[in-house]
Amino acid sequence: MSKRVLVLCTANSARSQMAEGFLRALAGSQLEVASAGIAPSQVHPLARRVMAERGIDISAQRAKSVDEFRGQAFDVVITVCDQAAEQCPVFPGKAQRLHWSFPDPAAVKGSEEEQLAAFRAVRDGLEQRIREWLAQEQPGAAAV
Repeated sequence: MSKRVLVLCTANSARSQMAEGFLRALAGSQLEVASAGIAPSQVHPLARRVMAERGIDISAQRAKSVDEFRGQAFDVVITVCDQAAEQCPVFPGKAQRLHWSFPDPAAVKGSEEEQLAAFRAVRDGLEQRIREWLAQEQPGAAAV
């Protein structure tokens, strides 16, 4: 039976979307993964672009409100920003809560290259954290 994982951030536009993409790609059917936001907007085009650089297509993912998941049980709830950690609702059951604080790459102003650098830095940090977590939780899953 697969574990249910929910990844939360503020807008569900970049960090949680990238984490969802990595979890799906690296864990496959071992995890049922969703992401949501406290105040959802839309998936950021640069999040799609930098994930495609890793061969992961998140173009079919959409920004969702945490309200869509209220009342559902999850095995693991991961917050990837401080605001989501502070405002994360309580989910039924005994969900393991993990907090991985990453800066919002969408908040970076400047040239396209500066913005891409911010998205890539967050993407790479998320990938490393997810691979480490999967290696602990499911040995062999993060070897992809």
